[in-house]
Amino acid sequence: MAPWTVRRRLGCWVLLALAATAGTSADELPADRAIGQRMPNFTLKDVTTGQPVSLYGYRGKRALVLVFTGTDCPVGDLYAPRLAELNQAYQDKGVVFLAVNSNARETVEEVARHAKEHGIGFPVLKDKDNLVADLALAERTCETIVLDGLATVRYRGAIDDQYGQGTRKDAPTHAYLRDALDALLAGKPVEARATAVAGCLIDRVETKPANRADNAPRVRPAAPEILAALKETEGADAVKVGPVTYAKDVAPIVQAKCQACHRPAQAGPFALLTYDDARRHAAMIREVVDDRRMPPWHADPRYGHFQNDRSLAPKDRATLLAWVDQGTPLGDPKDLPPAKTFPEGWAIGMPDAVFEIPENYAVPAQGTIDYVYMRVPTGFSEDKWVQAAEARPGDRSVVHHIIVYVDPHGKGGPRQRQQGHLCGYAPGDMPSVYPLGAAKKIPAGSDLIFQIHYTPNGKPKVDRSKVGLIFAKAPVEHEAHTHGIAQQRFVIPPGADNHEVRSSFTVPRDVHLLSFMPHMHLRGKSFEYKVTVPDGKPETLLSVPAYDFGWQSYYILDKPLALPKGTKIDCTAHFDNSSRNPYNPDPEKAVAWGDQTYQEMMIGYIDFTDDEPVKP
Repeated sequence: MAPWTVRRRLGCWVLLALAATAGTSADELPADRAIGQRMPNFTLKDVTTGQPVSLYGYRGKRALVLVFTGTDCPVGDLYAPRLAELNQAYQDKGVVFLAVNSNARETVEEVARHAKEHGIGFPVLKDKDNLVADLALAERTCETIVLDGLATVRYRGAIDDQYGQGTRKDAPTHAYLRDALDALLAGKPVEARATAVAGCLIDRVETKPANRADNAPRVRPAAPEILAALKETEGADAVKVGPVTYAKDVAPIVQAKCQACHRPAQAGPFALLTYDDARRHAAMIREVVDDRRMPPWHADPRYGHFQNDRSLAPKDRATLLAWVDQGTPLGDPKDLPPAKTFPEGWAIGMPDAVFEIPENYAVPAQGTIDYVYMRVPTGFSEDKWVQAAEARPGDRSVVHHIIVYVDPHGKGGPRQRQQGHLCGYAPGDMPSVYPLGAAKKIPAGSDLIFQIHYTPNGKPKVDRSKVGLIFAKAPVEHEAHTHGIAQQRFVIPPGADNHEVRSSFTVPRDVHLLSFMPHMHLRGKSFEYKVTVPDGKPETLLSVPAYDFGWQSYYILDKPLALPKGTKIDCTAHFDNSSRNPYNPDPEKAVAWGDQTYQEMMIGYIDFTDDEPVKP
């Protein structure tokens, strides 16, 4: 079909879709748009065979599923095995699956390679000019549209509710697509005709301000408390900027705040190293910056100053938004800053000792994996002092986090592991490096225990994680410690949306506080540290009003804080065990302490050094 024919039919289609929503603006399209209306025909080529595929060529089939895909959407990759399973389950029942890639800057070769890697066993079509996405009024990858034998829309929305932007459950609680197909095949009305989709925005031919349907999920936007603080610190009026270009204005921001994760073999799902990278993902950049989801930083700006603060300054945020709104101009390439270099291999430098998990761990393509614990003997015949430690995943794409514990007796249980915290890894965080003259002690004969949380990403993977240690070369004057201020005795009632749990710790000697790391699981909502020095008033040092299990962030103080003996550190956590928490595995169950993500933890980790010198 010629493009002009598609555009002409598109005009009629859009008018029909919006006829029942007079007064609704284009950026507030209803969730059930075009339900009950006939989808116009289109013809596209299958990227794997090169053969043309026509929608109306499947006339008479009992049902047809259009699913919009992308090559670097992490949610879409998670759902690839599920789609392959559904295709297998329904193909003998007269149901046809078609994948449509409408991202403007993804090539046919990239789409074909992605389909092969993920084992998609049904036609994958390249929608070069977003024609089909426009016909279908589709906004995001992972959006599915179910048509009956006459190409009438009967359902549109999510595949199910297991995966989202930063969320995952052990299993779906609502199988929306399967339910719609079963109802259609049984000749019954589809009950849930439209659901919200948690996918990546489709990259249109012309990059414009991202339209957002009123049902589009805003996954983990900044908490109201943070937004209020930002308004307070930024002033009543939003920061305004004039014309901006990538080369002069945007590239320095992306280098400073994004590229640490968004580069090959790192935590980001795609690279942001070049202008083409940024332009290709402009729509999603605008959404996550507007929502303050990226860069990931969850501390309330009113409390504390941290050397690893990843948040955007008001002007930087305004610049990124303006660049997308102004059409993503490149500007003069001469204005581009020199490419940023990143350390290859170990960030701490070449380690003195490296310990790997004893065997490769096979990570399946999908599902939820319980925490994996592996014991690695050190073989140390004498005490060792560690100046720097770095945990490294073998495959970052499937390792959510690593915590390495020291077990000095070779038989410690969970309690011992928490108190023997050596170092950790989580997306975007830094290795443990202690000030000159300070170090952690690993007693002779100790074992290392790796706790690894694997998160499948849609493809089978193999991991061999490791930890590297650099030993102190100068005399150690002060011992460094990690202490978990934990509360294990709690039960979160079913449906409770703000359940409070407290823990505290009294500093037994004079110390200098270095950093914090709050730790909860999927029901974690907020976390706060308060410090009360002897004869003093409580002072909030860190507040995380929107805790995100997806980012096990350290908060490293700009300057070590002196805490005299007797100082009390109080931690207050809140948990959301209600159905309103999209991360919640089961809001109908009471939740107690446990290692697995469907259980909960309440630990306020702190790093500190003793003021008293180490004895020879």
